[in-house]
Amino acid sequence: MQVIEGILFEPVGCLAEFPPDPFLEIAFRLFGRERKPSHSGSRAYWHLLNLMESSGRSLDESEKRLAEEVELQGVASVDAYDDVAPALAELKEMGIKLLVASSLSGAAVAQLLDRHSLRQFFPAVWSRDNSGGIKAAPLQTALAAAFLKPEQTMFLTDTLEGLKLAHTLGLQSILMMNDPDEARRLSMHNPSGGIVSLHELPDFIRLVAAENSGAPNQNTFSSSGPANA
Repeated sequence: MQVIEGILFEPVGCLAEFPPDPFLEIAFRLFGRERKPSHSGSRAYWHLLNLMESSGRSLDESEKRLAEEVELQGVASVDAYDDVAPALAELKEMGIKLLVASSLSGAAVAQLLDRHSLRQFFPAVWSRDNSGGIKAAPLQTALAAAFLKPEQTMFLTDTLEGLKLAHTLGLQSILMMNDPDEARRLSMHNPSGGIVSLHELPDFIRLVAAENSGAPNQNTFSSSGPANA
């Protein structure tokens, strides 16, 4: 793995645990999909993105408003992970470029960051609104705007769809191991590494830098650390 210069964050599943209900509701109201019970907000979110993509059309203004309103209702009940702010502060101090690249609406991302005082860590925030699309669009826009090379940029994700997207774009895919059983399954899809907490991310990046410089590194990692660094 090359030295890491930047990290792209998708808030769903990486900065906070989102409930599945808002995404299931949007899928039902916009695409007529049955509200099948789900324990994972992340999987429900990526399923919705796949529906948006496969529809072959852009949402009209009324559909955009509906999706945004439901997302805002969902964000109002979301709590950021406890380790987010301390980890982001350390990464910022290290000089790592921190960017939000999300397929959520701009209003939903803004509300999440403001509610949890996280905006200070992100010099740029990209959503489906200001990047002009979903899935790849926010990530590609973030990379271009920050002059980042994909191979020197991490993308955190806790879903197979996220891993596939990272691989397609040439990003370093870092698996957020939020669910042990799911993490074991997803580890078979060759992420660049994995973490169980954002607290591990600064040391992960230091380890990669040390390996690239050839310098000895004293950090130790559990099996959840950078598996393929």
